[in-house]
Amino acid sequence: MHAVDDRPPGQVVTRASYAPFPVTADGDRWGLRRTVVPTEVGPVVVHHRPGRAAVLLLHGVAGSWTTWTPLLAAAGGIDDRGLVLVDLPGWGASPAPVGLLDVDQAAAVLIAVLDALGVPDVDVVGHSMGAFVGMHLAVVTPRRVRSVALVSGTTVATAGAARHPVRGLRTLPAFTLLRAGLAITGAAALPLLRGLHAIGVLPVLAAPVFAHVRRLDPSVLEAFVDELRPAGFTGAARAAAAYDLDRWRCVTCPVTAIAGRDDVFARVSDLAALGALLPDVRTVLLDDCGHFAHVEHPTAVAGALDLVRSAPSSSSGVHRERRGDA
Repeated sequence: MHAVDDRPPGQVVTRASYAPFPVTADGDRWGLRRTVVPTEVGPVVVHHRPGRAAVLLLHGVAGSWTTWTPLLAAAGGIDDRGLVLVDLPGWGASPAPVGLLDVDQAAAVLIAVLDALGVPDVDVVGHSMGAFVGMHLAVVTPRRVRSVALVSGTTVATAGAARHPVRGLRTLPAFTLLRAGLAITGAAALPLLRGLHAIGVLPVLAAPVFAHVRRLDPSVLEAFVDELRPAGFTGAARAAAAYDLDRWRCVTCPVTAIAGRDDVFARVSDLAALGALLPDVRTVLLDDCGHFAHVEHPTAVAGALDLVRSAPSSSSGVHRERRGDA
């Protein structure tokens, strides 16, 4: 058990440029090739390129492989490293599986993808739900995962709110109410969101998710609308509710957890909670940031994960780094 004190966890970025890059589906820009990989739950679409020290990028709810393109832009395409960007089953261009996809099945899909591409091991970077899946991949196949980065990860607080929705109204009201709303509206939610987007109202509804929704490139909200899948969201919540987070205690690879101070789908307290679960965790807190840290502050995220040749300079307001064993 690691000591937890009252200091703010991690690095705090206060003056970084906000959401400087659009979301794009132009994989050619980074030399990505599109491949469809058969898995036990159906075909999975992957965008990838060969290279040294491959990075596996896992999107979250309301995301796809394209969600990572602002980070790729900030990191210069991540130099010459190999890249594997997966559309998880039911998201992006990958068809939805029959029935609920649990966390074990999601990890099995990723193993099948890595096997098909001939990638022996990876550094995993996951956003939101993808962070949750990335941690489980490190549980079930530790020799293939060199490190895990949780970017705006939905972890301890989200799993608790999913298990106890009444309590979740107090601890994570935005997550709990969205889950309830999508469960009620079902398939009608997506055309409703597209209609609201068409008349210019969507930024008001999306405002809790981003720190500055009206400063986003239009491509970000367009991708958000396209990728918000009600069945996938409610299924991911049920999978999180059923998961035993104590399984993460066996993860021995380095873990970096990056959170936005204004994230309404996770809690800053998750950073300290992860320090109590994991033997080697570094936490990074970003000011002026909501639930999409890699879109809102991609340069800061790339620097924190050493995905660029030099980290952000002191003029960006980076300070106070903390590890879980502090």
